[in-house]
Amino acid sequence: MKIEHIAMWVNDIESARNFFVKYFGAISDSGYHNPETDFRSYFLTFSDGARLEIMTIPQIDDAEKTLFRTGYAHIAFSVGSAERVDELTRELKSAGYRVQSEPRHTGDGYYESCIADLEGNLIEITV
Repeated sequence: MKIEHIAMWVNDIESARNFFVKYFGAISDSGYHNPETDFRSYFLTFSDGARLEIMTIPQIDDAEKTLFRTGYAHIAFSVGSAERVDELTRELKSAGYRVQSEPRHTGDGYYESCIADLEGNLIEITV
């Protein structure tokens, strides 16, 4: 069994799409739009075949994203090396994204950093 895809609600679907394409190499489909509900989505596919669906609808509830809450905590991307973790973290920080945690070795054996995307969703960058 495998996870087929993960889905994430966003306010600004085009900015979210561009973020994952630019920084994580996602390939986007042409999108879906339901004109009756104004629901829109894109499926983003990453190099290993993992897929992320980003979705929006006009009446979306944008609850505060606190660090410790129930539900999904973050999406983690393996970028292949500690050097690439450092490089991508610097690139995102320079582009104005908030670094939640600088690159570091964790107690459970990972080398990782964590940034927040434009809407506060946490993205972990790991080896």
